[in-house]
Amino acid sequence: MSIEALIENYGLLAIFLGAAFEGETAAFLGGVVAHRDLLTYWSASLAATAGSFAGDQFWFFAGRYAARWPLVRRLMEKPALARATRLLEKYPTGFILAFRFLVGLRTISPVVIGTTRISTGKFVFLNALAALLWGQLFTALGYLFGHGIQQTLGHLPLHRHLLIAVAAAAVVAAAAYAFHKMRPSAGHS
Repeated sequence: MSIEALIENYGLLAIFLGAAFEGETAAFLGGVVAHRDLLTYWSASLAATAGSFAGDQFWFFAGRYAARWPLVRRLMEKPALARATRLLEKYPTGFILAFRFLVGLRTISPVVIGTTRISTGKFVFLNALAALLWGQLFTALGYLFGHGIQQTLGHLPLHRHLLIAVAAAAVVAAAAYAFHKMRPSAGHS
């Protein structure tokens, strides 16, 4: 089975699961694949949106109803917990809309929100809105990146196009992680 056939048959499921468990890279690659016309843009972006929404709902309910699970307890012991809690207390609505865009807070945030008095209905609504914005943004970035690669390097074989996209996503993720690690030390000087 070719990579094209795999993407056409399982691409939406892969984007959904990737967005639920990993995040940006799956949505970005969904955009690249949509640019190559293996999936429609809207199906890729909606799979990313649905995956992000479902993953964050899972973690919210884990915080709300499964705080004693070892996995949830380990998450609650992370250093990012204090930062997420401070931001949530100061800006509850804004934080729910923004946490998936904040490096280092994506997984811990819905768990923390689940442990608060924020209603399930409010979280579901704001999570859906934020997931929709997030899914569209990262899928669009992937689509535009795919277009840029094609304009710069021509029509590459799909596997090369995807390798370049994965490499670019890895570089951006590494830079975001490095910036995130430098920020706290910069604040202490």
